Amino acid sequence: MFKNPTTPLFFLLFIAFNYSYAQHEVSGKFMASGAPVAYANVVLLSAQDSVTFYKGAVSDEKGNFIINNVASNDYLMKVTFVGYEEFQKKISVEGNTRLNTIRLQESSSDLDEVTITTRKPNIVKQVDRLVFDVENSTLSTGSTWDILRSTPGVIQVQGDLLVKNESVAVYINDRKVQLTSDELQTLLESYSAANIKSIEVITNPPAKYEAEGGAILNINTSKALTPGYKGSVEGNYTQAIYPKYQFGTSHYYKTEKLNLFANYSFSPRKEIKQDDSYINFRNNNGDIFSRWNTDFDRVTRSQAHNANAILDYSLDDKNTLSFTTNVLISPNIDWENDVYSEFRDAQRSLDSTLVTNSNVETDLKNIAFDLQYTHDFESGAQFSAKGHFTAYDQDRVQSVNSDYFDAAGNFIQNINFDTDAAQEIEIFTAQADFSSALGEASFESGLKLSSINSESAIDYFNAATLQPLYDNLSDEFIYDEKVYAVYASIQRDWENWSFKGGLRGEYTDLEGNSLSMNQVNTQEYFELFPTAYLQYQVSQNHSFTLDYSRRISRPDYNSLNPFRYFLNENDYNAGNPNLRASISNNFNLNYSLKNQYFFDLYYRDYGRSPEVLSFQDNASQNLRRVSVNLLGSVSYGIDILHGRSITNFWYAQAYTSVFHDENTFVAIESDNQEVTNEVDGFFGQLYNSFTLSKDGTFSGTLTGVYISDFISGSYQLEPMAMLSVGLRKSLWNNRAVLTLNIEDILNKTNTRLTSRYLNQDNSYLAQEETQYVRIGFKYNFGNFRLSDNERSIEAAERDRL
Repeated sequence: MFKNPTTPLFFLLFIAFNYSYAQHEVSGKFMASGAPVAYANVVLLSAQDSVTFYKGAVSDEKGNFIINNVASNDYLMKVTFVGYEEFQKKISVEGNTRLNTIRLQESSSDLDEVTITTRKPNIVKQVDRLVFDVENSTLSTGSTWDILRSTPGVIQVQGDLLVKNESVAVYINDRKVQLTSDELQTLLESYSAANIKSIEVITNPPAKYEAEGGAILNINTSKALTPGYKGSVEGNYTQAIYPKYQFGTSHYYKTEKLNLFANYSFSPRKEIKQDDSYINFRNNNGDIFSRWNTDFDRVTRSQAHNANAILDYSLDDKNTLSFTTNVLISPNIDWENDVYSEFRDAQRSLDSTLVTNSNVETDLKNIAFDLQYTHDFESGAQFSAKGHFTAYDQDRVQSVNSDYFDAAGNFIQNINFDTDAAQEIEIFTAQADFSSALGEASFESGLKLSSINSESAIDYFNAATLQPLYDNLSDEFIYDEKVYAVYASIQRDWENWSFKGGLRGEYTDLEGNSLSMNQVNTQEYFELFPTAYLQYQVSQNHSFTLDYSRRISRPDYNSLNPFRYFLNENDYNAGNPNLRASISNNFNLNYSLKNQYFFDLYYRDYGRSPEVLSFQDNASQNLRRVSVNLLGSVSYGIDILHGRSITNFWYAQAYTSVFHDENTFVAIESDNQEVTNEVDGFFGQLYNSFTLSKDGTFSGTLTGVYISDFISGSYQLEPMAMLSVGLRKSLWNNRAVLTLNIEDILNKTNTRLTSRYLNQDNSYLAQEETQYVRIGFKYNFGNFRLSDNERSIEAAERDRL
């Protein structure tokens, strides 16, 4: 073949020469604290002297980087980004090289010696969530509650946080916060916004999270940086109809191996809630034969003590132990209920009146413990094991006294009774999780056991006048539930594509036993919960994401109790031990334009979700709220989000949503006919943040919210609006902070709810103390610029307390 004997030698040398100088591609991805790191610098240096520059690149919005035309050779790769430790690694390039995900560590430089430049908030759409990056931004000057309320798509309706018109679960560093809406607000108002890195809005949670519930708001805090001690004392005064107070102190201590955090807060409160309601009772022909108009006042006095302690101990570089405890004690909660009702005939002539005085005293204890072990492998994989225990104890004593009078004011009759109720709940969970790289993909898996035991009882005393109206008043209810779960998920990124998929399986075994009714309800079922996310980056300015998840909604423990809790003999709440869990299917299609305009088209089928519905009994003339399973529930719409800096001191964020919601249920007081409650609505939110001084120590916010229409169970809500103003001033080189907040300036947050269909016709306007002025002061001491390890107990089962 070769006529010249030297030709084969030259041919082999030519091949070897070209191979040594072949041009290849080096790619990878940068991550930190579970989020991609955009605009990080990566360079290749000569491996011989570690100095000579060869090639470089910058990571994109998703943390990906590509270095093209790289010759086969050995290199020292160096990665740098402000606020993170420099990363170095020796690599050998012999072909196209895809590196495992590189996780950057936050810099351990002492923040006392660093001046941080404030920037504007940033919104990043990841494959399975929307990340609202607020670290060192203009939003870092308030509280965590302020940031949460200004997060895209988050609204507050009647004290609950909603995303896409459904309740959300709040996590801190992937640990679930198990508190009521009021307690959650109190907690987050004490969290400094300066320690918040980002808020993740996860509308379709991946398989790692419990299949129960809807959307998740995950609050990522900054990492503890340097050894030392810091502490703070704070308090606030709120003037609504009644004044309210809050006092607290926090302490944090860190050494090379130990992180210790302790917090205590005391919240004495006096609150009032005033309802204006009516019920029109109708006969079989649909004509009104009786009209009830009621004024209801509830004054609540409480003194909540909330304490938590957190201990993280590093056994060595690879092994860590963590212990967390949360304690909530609220003794002598006192509700004073006053009811005045006028009963009129069809011609609106006064027939009689009712005056009810009801007093409820409650003692509440909620204690939780977490113990976790974490091991980091040399390969970058991680294993963790965690145990959790909750002890919940509530005792409630009630006395009800009702007097009836005729139109002339003459006494007719008296109905009175007393109740003594108690509930004890114990929750135990154990889980193990493992995460690792799997080739060019990342892999997660885990398993979990949840065991819940609830014992409830209610006893009626002096109830001779009440017993002719109702059967089975006193009762004892025992509830046991066990859930076994296992999950696995995988994520892979390509040049323009990202995929994440997972599968979670949960087996549920439960039994509810009502002793007085001799009724036992047992359920056993196994369900699979797939999740899938697919993202396509068309170009730097355009990207699409399609995702799907299957979720479950389980009834809370109180809803399963078959007890009646009376406001008076005509108005009560009732549980339902036959409630079933429901399955939802959730779809989202997202489009991002220039990473500034976000469009989200969604469809959610919640299935037969458990709901509390109100029904009026026209024959017995009473109103009851009953826990039932809906026949169906659907929500769909489109959300549009845009945020930008108007000027160098003014940042604005606009969020709009056009949606359709509908609930279909059985009208149990209307011959069990099917009824659909539906609404077409509009939601608008405009958040403004202002830097009011050159040094950034004085800032303000202006927030406006409007909701045209809304539904809740069988009720339609009238339009509602909210306007609030906040001011914040840092003093003494950030040693102290003074805040002023004015909420619900227009007094339009409270709105009327009306249920009108078939033979049902009732309505109420609940007026809570949403309009108030709050003044707060916080003083920091020690090395107060440290970021601490503050976090909350996580246990999905506690959310149903």
